[in-house]
Amino acid sequence: MTKEFTDRVFSIGKQEFSPFALDLFGFQYLHNPVYKAYTDSLHIAPGKVKTIDRIPFLPVNFFKTHSIKTTSFEPEIIFESSGTAQTISSKHYVKDISIYRNNFIKGFERFYGPVSDWCIIGLLPSYLERDHSSLVFMVDELVKKTNHTQSGFYLYDYEQLFRVLKALEQQQQKTLLIGVTFALLDFAEKFPMQLNHTVVMETGGMKGRRKEMTRIELHNSLKQGLGLKHVHSEYGMTELLSQAYSKSDGLFESVPWMRILVRNDDDPFEVHEAGEGIINIIDLSNIYSCSFIATDDLGKVSADGRFEVFGRTDNSDIRGCSLLLV
Repeated sequence: MTKEFTDRVFSIGKQEFSPFALDLFGFQYLHNPVYKAYTDSLHIAPGKVKTIDRIPFLPVNFFKTHSIKTTSFEPEIIFESSGTAQTISSKHYVKDISIYRNNFIKGFERFYGPVSDWCIIGLLPSYLERDHSSLVFMVDELVKKTNHTQSGFYLYDYEQLFRVLKALEQQQQKTLLIGVTFALLDFAEKFPMQLNHTVVMETGGMKGRRKEMTRIELHNSLKQGLGLKHVHSEYGMTELLSQAYSKSDGLFESVPWMRILVRNDDDPFEVHEAGEGIINIIDLSNIYSCSFIATDDLGKVSADGRFEVFGRTDNSDIRGCSLLLV
């Protein structure tokens, strides 16, 4: 049964999404003890659920306190959220790392074309300074796949990064600079430059390093400092396997096997496929974990499935990759 899901997930069509999600809900109900207990506590059974908005979404905080596994297995890798010294990290037990690898490669190439066309530079100091980061794993694998000699990671050597980017610009090499927010801002302020062939992608994350700012303020600062027309963004979570990307203005688009819904703040079981509220995520690739996650992120979903993220609910923990304020 699991092979059926893994074979289908990355070729899923729009009309197939809901039937696939309902089948996966039934499978995870039967083989994920924590998710089954949660669903049973709501007096919901898979046979009675006919639409995806009625599927129970597991609160994301369960990943801090429980082992969320579908089927019994020893994980190939465990990803952990960054968090802070005062918070508990989430853990994602990954049964098959090839699913994650296929996921982010196919997702990246869907939005940006072949990885081999790019030089990819990661400016992710806070993530490199700890173990078990899914973001670092993803960027590292993409870096290797580029086969470009200048692809790689930087910590705090902004002067060397400046020299490398300047050389890549002179070569008119398509370059992706993907970075944590505070580091991108530090670099743009200390080494302003004009980037014409480089995509700058922020992943969120101040981690108390700088004053919080709105996404508009952040993007305007990066545009001014680095001579950009647009700033790109990546949306992902330790608890998921899929990512969404924004090429401008913080408007994200998901891969076909991921869908964003919103729930009502006053009634968490009132879920809609469009509108404003708290974000719920269906990630069909999360076969061996839980594909139905109730996040703590506030947002808005358009009728075409694109979405914005406004920030975090007041009662949620501050995550290391916390989103920007409205």
